[in-house]
Amino acid sequence: MRVQRGMPGLLDTDHVLRTIARDLAGRFTGVFTPETVERYVFESYTALARTAKVTTHLPALTARFAADRLTALAQAKGAAPHDVPEVLFVCVQNAGRSQMAASLLNRRAAGRVHVRSAGSAPAEAIHPAVVAAMAEVDIDLAEEFPKPLTDDVVRAADVVITMGCGDACPIYPGKRYEDWTLDDPADASIEEARRIRDNIDDHVRELLTELELSP
Repeated sequence: MRVQRGMPGLLDTDHVLRTIARDLAGRFTGVFTPETVERYVFESYTALARTAKVTTHLPALTARFAADRLTALAQAKGAAPHDVPEVLFVCVQNAGRSQMAASLLNRRAAGRVHVRSAGSAPAEAIHPAVVAAMAEVDIDLAEEFPKPLTDDVVRAADVVITMGCGDACPIYPGKRYEDWTLDDPADASIEEARRIRDNIDDHVRELLTELELSP
């Protein structure tokens, strides 16, 4: 895949993405071909560019997104370590519920699980009330961003938890699927966001217990 040429700045973007691809190809030597890595980088950039509010940081976000997707693909193929349970949270926008759940599980699990989140129709940015509510419990979402749902992260997951995204998530055998009924914090007040946060935290504690990992 190539970024379309002929417009100002696109040649620079093409160069930056190729540089990212070369760096990641070195990281995944022996796992994926350079062509596969480059395809993932350009596809990841295109997917993020559809919804990104601020394009200045897109290359850096693309590098993170592509690296995580390639890691997930390697895990699904048995070519990368899968030492702890993989949990994937999926909501519609990946701007509220799934981001809250991922960050809360990350904190409570303390390295005993690996967590990802994604959205079936990702938003431009994480909801402000969500950022504020999480900051109140000392969780900083400033570096997080909405990510589109991709097949590779579903394949890598052991547990897939959906939150109001319907049938958007593909179903694969051998995985545990749950749906958590939660209010959507989009356009929520800070008080509503706090209530949703605490509700999600209760679910996270239950999940850790069910995974035999006490919170």
